Amino acid sequence: MDRIIIIGSSGHAKVVSDIVEKEGKYSLLGFLDRSREVGEETLGYKVIGKEEDLPRLLEEYDLKGGIVAIGDNYKRSQVVRRISEIAPRFPFLSTMHPNARIAKWVRIGDGTVIMGGCSVGPCSSIGSFCILHTNCSLDHDSVMGDFSSLAPNCATGGNVHIGSFTAVGIGATVKNEVRIGTHSVIGAGSVVLKDVGDYKVAYGIPASEKRVRSRGEEYF
Repeated sequence: MDRIIIIGSSGHAKVVSDIVEKEGKYSLLGFLDRSREVGEETLGYKVIGKEEDLPRLLEEYDLKGGIVAIGDNYKRSQVVRRISEIAPRFPFLSTMHPNARIAKWVRIGDGTVIMGGCSVGPCSSIGSFCILHTNCSLDHDSVMGDFSSLAPNCATGGNVHIGSFTAVGIGATVKNEVRIGTHSVIGAGSVVLKDVGDYKVAYGIPASEKRVRSRGEEYF
């Protein structure tokens, strides 16, 4: 079985490692983490190096590729950029929990993680390096831009557009045909009935734009 690595080793990486095990396509060698020492363990897998060790590890272990397991959308993009500079040919892989329900004619980009209980409707398009968290739902003909995320138990209607780097919070609901811009955040439990612009924080029932946010601003 082809060996892969996970970049990151915190909470989100625990979930990703579990999905990799359950999917059964790859053998997980261990984690890369620039903030931890080699040999430290998470869920029985060791930290085997830092990002700068990747070219050596690719050669030494004949790695098939890896998954960037960083929960924050913007921070994930920064890690992807660094990895691409350090190892330009490194394959970024996607992983999908066996319990996820993916309809026909769905496009899924590289580096995307789809967790257990997720449902994706027909003719939807999920960009690269997205996260669909546990039990979320993306309905038919919807679009998620690169590095966007749906938190646990959130749901969209059909023909929804979620911009790149945007995060939809836990338990939020997005009405059909709503467009949410790039780098925006939708608060937990919100009900989004109308469009939300770029770089906005919106929440409430119904949700409304509360303020402007900056690129890369933390939202967890």
